[in-house]
Amino acid sequence: MAEKVSVVIPVHNAENYILKTIDSVLNQTYDNIEIILCENTSTDNTKEVLKSIDNPKVKVIFCDDVSDAAGARNRGVKEADGRFLAYIDADDLWLKDKLQKQIDYMLERDAAFCFTGYEFADEDANPLGKVVKVPETITYKEALRNTTIFTSTVCFDMTKLTKDEIMMPHIKSEDTALWWQLLRNGVKAYGLNENLVIYRRPAKSLSSNKIEALRRIWNLYRQWEHLSFFKSVFCFIVWGFRAVRRRM
Repeated sequence: MAEKVSVVIPVHNAENYILKTIDSVLNQTYDNIEIILCENTSTDNTKEVLKSIDNPKVKVIFCDDVSDAAGARNRGVKEADGRFLAYIDADDLWLKDKLQKQIDYMLERDAAFCFTGYEFADEDANPLGKVVKVPETITYKEALRNTTIFTSTVCFDMTKLTKDEIMMPHIKSEDTALWWQLLRNGVKAYGLNENLVIYRRPAKSLSSNKIEALRRIWNLYRQWEHLSFFKSVFCFIVWGFRAVRRRM
């Protein structure tokens, strides 16, 4: 029997998207999965939507004491018991063979950390034809200048990592900070260069705020990685160029 995959989904004000996201996971060709939904402080009807879910593969946790996505993901990690652990955000979608292809790829390469390509989509999940290609591997130094690792594509082999190692810090762009931390500590990341994820970009999403994105990446360089000013400027310029190119 295939090894279990625990899929962690942080959920905040996602009433319009979460059921389709869940369906994209439940409809995977790889079927030994558990879905852990970690709801935190939603102010819309998200809680009511989650309470209506009746599926033995889906576990809902209401994290009333959690105030950010990092805390929600970390709670899900603590609850997970699969050999593999994958993330997907509450408004993104997986292609039906995403997990099967990614798990096969990881097993072939004995990989602890894997990410895939993805495609940008509009608010209604209509693909925009902008597919992000990913390298076969990426180093810490390369990742500082190329934030190509997208959270909804990431999968870990938990026989090779501990839960403590993948706890996300409570800072903005906590996911990128975790990838850098793992790479800095010697974990090798493998990229499966195939579009297997639909990255929905609602007009009001955090990632759509370009000024905030610039501020977040700069703060990561200076406050999280403690890079020098000049190295931060260099990485920032290269990162900006590549970020723009990904969206063209």
